[in-house]
Amino acid sequence: MLFIVITSLITILCLFGLIHTVKDKNPVGVPLSLVSVLVFGWFSIMETLKWLGFID
Repeated sequence: MLFIVITSLITILCLFGLIHTVKDKNPVGVPLSLVSVLVFGWFSIMETLKWLGFID
């Protein structure tokens, strides 16, 4: 459960970073932030589904 909370918080922070880099028009930061949001978001979603019992 703690892993879900941690990865969810990291995902939210990465999302704020993505918004900030898009506003600054940073060509290197946008793809890196996007990848971070996707990776940590994927871990958050999959761990939540595992914790709820939808996947083994």
